[in-house]
Amino acid sequence: MSEQAPLSRLDLNLLVSLDALLTERSVTRAAERLHLSQPALSASLARLRTHFNDPILARTGNSYELTPLASRLSEHTAAALDAARRVFESQAEWDPSQSTREFAIYGSDYSLATTGRRLASLAADRAPGVRFRFMVHNQQIVEDAVNRLRGADGLLMPHGFLTDLPYTDLFTDTWVIIAAEDNPTIGDAITLEDIARQPWVFTYQSRSAFTSATRQIQQLGIEPRVEAVVESFLALPMFIAGTDRLALVQAGLAEYARNVGGVRVYEPPFDATPIHNAMWWHPVHRRDPEHEWLRTLAAEAASSLNAEAA
Repeated sequence: MSEQAPLSRLDLNLLVSLDALLTERSVTRAAERLHLSQPALSASLARLRTHFNDPILARTGNSYELTPLASRLSEHTAAALDAARRVFESQAEWDPSQSTREFAIYGSDYSLATTGRRLASLAADRAPGVRFRFMVHNQQIVEDAVNRLRGADGLLMPHGFLTDLPYTDLFTDTWVIIAAEDNPTIGDAITLEDIARQPWVFTYQSRSAFTSATRQIQQLGIEPRVEAVVESFLALPMFIAGTDRLALVQAGLAEYARNVGGVRVYEPPFDATPIHNAMWWHPVHRRDPEHEWLRTLAAEAASSLNAEAA
C-alpha cells in the first residue's frame, strides 16, 4: 500500500493540465485550450512545479521553453493521458455501430496501404462512427513495441521482428523486384548477375530494420551496391523509374508500382521467403471487446487480400 500512496494522493486532473502546458508552452494558451481561467491553470502549474521540484516552463525572453525534465515528460504525458482515457472509456459491452471510438495503429506505408485501407473500409460500413489513426512506424517504435502498444491499439508488421507479444495473423505476401522500363541492361528476367551488378534502393537498412529478401540476397553471397535507402515502400517506384537501379517491393504493391509508371515488375531469381503479415497488440487488450472486434475485422480485411493473392 505504501507504494500506491503517492498516486492515491495525486490529482489526476493535473495530467490534463501538464499535457496542455507541455504542448502549448504557455499558461495563457494552455488555459484557452482547456477552457479554464489563467489563474486556475497557473495554480495547476504551481502544483506541478512542487510535485516535480522543477520549473517545467522556463522563461526565455518573451517566451517559455521546456526544461530538460519537461522535455522528457512530454514523451510520456500524451501516452499516459490516452491510456487513462481508455480506462474510463472501457465498457462491459460495446456496440461498434454506436461507437465513436478512435483506434490508433502503427505500421509501414505498405501495411497501411493494404491491411489498413481494407480495415478502414470495412469499419466505415459497419461502424460509421469509429475512427482510425494510422501512424507510420519507425525503428524506435518497433524496438520499444511493448511500451508503445500500451497506448496504441495495434502494430501491423510481418513476423520476424517482434517476440513475446500476442498477434493476429493476417495475410501472406511475396517479394518482387522492380526495375525501370527503359533499363537497357535488364532482359526479360532478372538474374543473380543483375542483382550483383546493378545499384539498389533499399527500404530500411539497419540491425533491427530490414527486409527478409535483402537478407537472403546477402546469404547468397551477394553484397548489393546500395545507392539510396528510403524508409517508404510506396516511394520506391520514383527512385527506380529512369535509372538503372533495382528494388524489392511486396507483390501486394506491384499493381501500384505499375500504375505509378516507368517500372517493370520481375520475379526474383531465388525463392524469396514469404511475408507473413500480422497485427501485434499488447496483452492488456486480450479480453477487451473493442479490441476483439478490431482483431476480427483486421483478419476479415486480410482474408480478402489473401483471396486476391490467390
